[in-house]
Amino acid sequence: MHCYVYRRDASIGVDSNIVYKTRSFDLPIRKDRKGAYRYPSGTSFDLCFSSDFFIEEADEWRPEVLDMIRERSDCMFYCITKRPERIRECIPDLSLYPNLYVHCTAENQRRFDERMPIYLDLDLPEHGVMIEPMLEGIDMSRYIDRINTVAVGGESGEDARTLDFEWVKDIREQCKKARVRFHFHQTGARILVNGKLYEIPRSKQHSQAAKAFKDQY
Repeated sequence: MHCYVYRRDASIGVDSNIVYKTRSFDLPIRKDRKGAYRYPSGTSFDLCFSSDFFIEEADEWRPEVLDMIRERSDCMFYCITKRPERIRECIPDLSLYPNLYVHCTAENQRRFDERMPIYLDLDLPEHGVMIEPMLEGIDMSRYIDRINTVAVGGESGEDARTLDFEWVKDIREQCKKARVRFHFHQTGARILVNGKLYEIPRSKQHSQAAKAFKDQY
């Protein structure tokens, strides 16, 4: 498995194949002794970043999360999915959750072309694409005018596949021409720059990406 989730979970003895509620499941609605929310208005919460909010195994308890999202309408909830076809099935009326931000992953051209028609047809506060790990160059021209933000990143881990920096630059140019927000998130463990392969320690993958461009808009 190449996904960072499997590697991270294995390091702490967790089986990634088991979907379960964490101890922080109800964090957004926890209150202090005075009855006030522990997390103030404006807080951003990340949902299922070691899984997928729309995975089938989460169907049983997803309604509880949606109730919390509506209760904390003063906060933002953010998740990433590779299952855009399940979003409308799981949340028939997305207008009830204007504070839920769902971005969609696409690691190659095939996945991009499969998922974008479904994802971009959804009534969401914004449409964001996470190209991570980026495994090949991607032409976004058919859909880019409907995308608000694009983030790109390489793959980490001992068996990481190589990210070609030319792919990243091309995505940035596509975003720049279409005036779409772009962010180079991280280099991954192996990145090819001007024909030379660089091995990047995990501790420097984000910082090196940040230095790649003068402006990440």
